[in-house]
Amino acid sequence: MKKSLIALAVLAASGAAMAQSSVTLYGVVDTGLTYSKGDESVYGMTHVGGNVNSRLGFRGVEDLGNGLKATFNLESGFSADDGTNYMGQDGLAFTRTSTVGLAGNFGEVRLGRMLTSSYLAVSRYDAFGDTGIGASLAWNIPQTGYAPRTENAISYTSPNFSGFKIGAEYGFGEQQKASDKRYIGIGATYDNGPLSLGLGFDRLNGDTADNTAWDLNQTTWQLGGAYNFGVAKLMGFYKQSKDKETGLNAGNDSLKLKTFGLGVTAPVGAAGEVRASYNHYRASADITGLNTPTLKANQLSLGYVHNLSKRTALYGTYAYLKNKNDSGVNMGLQLNGAMTGAGLSDSGAQHGLQVGIRHAF
Repeated sequence: MKKSLIALAVLAASGAAMAQSSVTLYGVVDTGLTYSKGDESVYGMTHVGGNVNSRLGFRGVEDLGNGLKATFNLESGFSADDGTNYMGQDGLAFTRTSTVGLAGNFGEVRLGRMLTSSYLAVSRYDAFGDTGIGASLAWNIPQTGYAPRTENAISYTSPNFSGFKIGAEYGFGEQQKASDKRYIGIGATYDNGPLSLGLGFDRLNGDTADNTAWDLNQTTWQLGGAYNFGVAKLMGFYKQSKDKETGLNAGNDSLKLKTFGLGVTAPVGAAGEVRASYNHYRASADITGLNTPTLKANQLSLGYVHNLSKRTALYGTYAYLKNKNDSGVNMGLQLNGAMTGAGLSDSGAQHGLQVGIRHAF
């Protein structure tokens, strides 16, 4: 009996040793001041973040043995200026990421809410990321309904094959009609030394059952690339989206948007980095009862980041955006996490300046 108890104790201890687990708390706090001038002057605290979106997250992994691991990731976004959840939820809502999955030699499978592989494959070629007034509007244009995340989804990410990786997601619409609100996306990347390439495709179905609202079938293609010369890193991307109405005016209304971006980043000394980018936007709409001319807009951005340490940085960004004609869906800089700020001048122009501090932990 005594030997049996000892044997059980040894087995329990060995099992506990095999199933090693860890949980990491991480986050970013980013805030500062924003100034915008268009038809009027507006200034205030930066709502979401001028360099990186503020967030709080938990990431965990458990070693299940034989190369298999269980993973989870919970991440909540918040506004550092007032402490609220900037994605419209009360309290600590994990609206940025909420996943659980398994990882091994086969890659990783996750379930939940996550950034799409298509977005991750190409957004990295924006010199300003997806945050602040310097960032391209390609990732945050409300007229198209494009969203970088999918939910109620299953995701697969492949291992690295000599620099190649592929990721894909399938999002269940969870509507009365199975295909409504369904998401399908894929992203592919290649990274080899100074060369980096990315390609993405997204398809999000609208809600055909809702005949009282403007709802869209969204199809997006995007690609990008970068090359690091050491003294500077050049990058660029192209994104095209086609949206077709499925609700109120099913089959009649449509919106097409093309975005082209070029950027460069360059180190300044041991702690600094200068950033610059140019974005061109072109949109055309066919909407019942409206005369909507083709929209054309250009955006120029210039910024500097100075790292006080590995975790803390100061930054400043200036951006100028000019609409070429009044189409009713004019572009505006990302100010305080929103698409609107001071509005546009009579010439369709807008200036913006952000300065702030970012700390990661």
